[in-house]
Amino acid sequence: MTEHILIERPEAHAGVMVIRLNRPEKKNALTSDMYRKMVAALTQADADETIRALVFLGTEGCFSAGNDMGDFLSYAMSGTLEAPAAVDLLKALVRFGKPLVSGVDGLAIGIGTTLHLHCDLTVASSRSQFRTPFTDLALVPEAASSLLVPRVAGHQRAFALLAAGLPFTAEQAREAGLIWQVVEPDAVEREALALASALAAKPAGALRIARDLLRGNGDDVLARIDAEMVHFAAQLKSQEARAAFEAFLKRR
Repeated sequence: MTEHILIERPEAHAGVMVIRLNRPEKKNALTSDMYRKMVAALTQADADETIRALVFLGTEGCFSAGNDMGDFLSYAMSGTLEAPAAVDLLKALVRFGKPLVSGVDGLAIGIGTTLHLHCDLTVASSRSQFRTPFTDLALVPEAASSLLVPRVAGHQRAFALLAAGLPFTAEQAREAGLIWQVVEPDAVEREALALASALAAKPAGALRIARDLLRGNGDDVLARIDAEMVHFAAQLKSQEARAAFEAFLKRR
């Protein structure tokens, strides 16, 4: 539902757009409709010269529990070969031409973790937990995380996060270079918006060039997203994945 993604333009933060995940009753688990709403917002923001920075936020105590498991199971049981809607969001993030900031409080699971790899600055609360239980669900890394996390954090920490599925505290994520700052829970939104406002106030042309030089053209990231998705889509259709999804839903 569209109300599960809120698009905001805070009056006190000129030039900033906020994409807020707003499905707290499901721990902000992401559905295909939610992905599509975020892609539309990113497209609008990229084309709007008055928007100079974008912020992703969740709700109190939870950024996102990851992809909605019901959607995963439906995809696994269908005959379609269409890529999950999340892929469109990931590619939109890679292609987005303006600063991306995110604020995390509490759970950040699966794509709730890997989304932040495409942000320029991430603020997390001290009670945040980052986890990518891909192999526990008989899946594989996505969002080009298999490229980006080893590049930033090294093999051992990348393996711990993406293959072993071990949880990272906010401080561990900061030490690994995966996020920028750790703050108290009540400061997450304030600090994320302050960072975005500061970026929005900078000379846009110079900031864009600096950002592009740091990030590169993104072709390698887009190629890795596609390579990962070949395996991810195949695993989604596997018997071991279907069994893992059904077991997860029964536990819930």
